[in-house]
Formats: sequence, C-alpha cells, structure tokens
Amino acid sequence: MSTAQRAHNEPMSTADLPPGAPRSAFLSSSDQPARIVASEVLGGWVLQIGGIEQSHVDLEDPTRIVHEYLRRMANVLDRAWPRRRPLRIAHLGAGALTLARYVQATRPGSAQLVIEIERELPTLVTTALPMPEGTDLEVVIGDARDQLAAQEGRCFDAIVLDVFSGQESPAHLASQGFYREALTHLVPDGLLLVNVGDDAGQRFLAAQVRALEDAAAEAGLSGVWTLTHAALLEHPADGNMVLLAGGALSSPEVEDWRAGWERDGPHPGAVLDPAQTLAAFADRTGPR
Repeated sequence: MSTAQRAHNEPMSTADLPPGAPRSAFLSSSDQPARIVASEVLGGWVLQIGGIEQSHVDLEDPTRIVHEYLRRMANVLDRAWPRRRPLRIAHLGAGALTLARYVQATRPGSAQLVIEIERELPTLVTTALPMPEGTDLEVVIGDARDQLAAQEGRCFDAIVLDVFSGQESPAHLASQGFYREALTHLVPDGLLLVNVGDDAGQRFLAAQVRALEDAAAEAGLSGVWTLTHAALLEHPADGNMVLLAGGALSSPEVEDWRAGWERDGPHPGAVLDPAQTLAAFADRTGPR
C-alpha cells in the first residue's frame, strides 16, 4: 500500500470474495490480529482487533451508527455545518471508517483524509467493506502527530481524533502540545472532535480536558465542550466522552447546536459547556 492514495481509485483485487465477506489481517504496529466478521446481534459487520470489537459498519445504510460516542460525533457534524455541505475533514485513526462513510453519505463531495498507523488496516477495511461510490478518501500511513504535521499549510473544517484508550494512549498525542498543533490545522471556524475512552475514575479523561483547555486558551479559542452519557458524569465508570474545541464554538448559533445535540441523543445524554466541563472534572485532577 502506498503512503497516500485515493480510496475510490484503489484496486480491490486481493480476493475474489464478495463485499462483506469475513476477512483478516495481522497488524504489524500493534502486533494484533484484525478480523471483519458479520454481527449476529447488530446486523452489518464489525471490526475486531485482538478479539475486541472496535467498529461497526452497515453497508446498506452508512448513516446507521451504533456506537454511542461515534453517533454523538456525527450529530456534532450535522449541527455545526449546513446540511449536505461538503467538508474537508481529517480522521486521525478511523477503525472501519464508519464516520468517513457517514460523511460521504450525508455530505457528498467531502474531501476526507485518514491517518492510520496500522499499515494493513485500511486495505483490510476497504477490501472487505468497500467505501460508498464517489468517496474522496486519502489514506496516509504513519504516526498521527508526524503525519498531521506533514500536512503543512493544509487546513480542515473538522479533525476527528479517535486513538485514545485510557492510560495506554500514546503519550505524545495525549498532550497539550499535540492539541495545539492540531488546532493550527483547522480553518478559523473549524472544530476538533476528540473521543476519549477511559477506565473508572476517569483521571486520564480529566487530564485530557485540562490539556485541551490549555491548548484552546493558548490559541485564543473558547473552552472545551463535552458530550457523553449522562450517567458517566455522576458515576465515573468505564466509558467514552467526546471533547470539542475550535473556532466553530464561538458561533452565535452554538446554543442552538447544543439544544440540537441534546435532542439528538443518544439518550440519556449530557452536553456540557466549557464552564460545566471544567467543573465536572475539577475534582479528578491534581493541582494546576
């Protein structure tokens, strides 16, 4: 696989199995097996890495998103830009390309970039689960920080960061410095969306709130918004939260977006503004 390519031009010639057939690959970076298998519970297909479900894809309906945090991200995109307006969007880590499929289905003509450290994964995914016709998807293999920095002078409407898994997350990405760099690759009214998965206690999550808040402040931007399952705010158990930062959140329409995000769910959901975000995680961090 070349380090940069267009998915709609990529040959899908590695097997004569029909689209959606179970396939597998060994991921050299993480030293884990990856498989795409049919989901008997959800329908559609799931990507498993190391035996753990990572992503779900419905080839017949790319707008169907079953993972809660990813549905919240899709809802953010839906509200923050006019309906069907194409976006320039970068996905740092993309699993089975579920959100990229959603963007293509809801915003045809969007130019999408995927940066993925696992060289074998994009070929596995796009071979077993082809992208919708007409998708403009550039795939770059490598470290998210290095490869984003290599996009010198290139800016995006949205950047989606989906690589964190608690304390095992890459330290060079889970930092104020990386958030600051990512924010420089947004257009003035752009948006950085960060999925943070964490264990009970949520201390890693709280540290990410602080790091992103400091990076946003340094860039002269308003603070961090949070979207999550409401119960995770009351009982800090294992789970995912979506953090938002960027110039888009200074829009006079942000309260309308918030009302929409609250209505859109999944329910029971919570949408926290910057003051509420800081208050929610203040007791889970050490002194500043």
